[in-house]
Amino acid sequence: MTINLYSFVGMYDRTLGTLSHLLNKGAEHAKATGASEAQMLDWRLIDDMQPLSFQAMVVINFTRAYLARAIGSDVPAEVTMDMDVAGFQAAIADAKAYLAALTPEQFAGRDDVPLTITIGNGMELTFPAGQWVSVFATTNIYFHLSTAYGILRAKGVQIGKPDLFAGGL
Repeated sequence: MTINLYSFVGMYDRTLGTLSHLLNKGAEHAKATGASEAQMLDWRLIDDMQPLSFQAMVVINFTRAYLARAIGSDVPAEVTMDMDVAGFQAAIADAKAYLAALTPEQFAGRDDVPLTITIGNGMELTFPAGQWVSVFATTNIYFHLSTAYGILRAKGVQIGKPDLFAGGL
């Protein structure tokens, strides 16, 4: 199998599937323990870290935004973190539909196209599209997905390593 920028479409689709699975497991646990969905979405690993809702928002936004930038397309409107579980599930479905519409041809010859992106603290960085997607975006997506997993585990949700692969099953 050849790895190219289009390969990340399938990978990011699986991360969205995993996020969906984790949110469902979290919601089931919250209900079983008497916590509300709103409380669950506000769970954090530690007080000064962003909540589960933020982690979900970033995974959804980054899976679409970095691929859109890589193909030279407009970045889809960002989702916000102030949704309920159903809202996040709908946003995941929309993101998966966006990814499903991407084609290999859109990525052809784009690996070395320079992208300048302003990140959270106002710093402007320029890297080739291939480096943005394969290093920066993918690392960030998995960081926030893993943080969502860690939050849920810390709150007693019965999940394990196989749950991180749920999106690919």
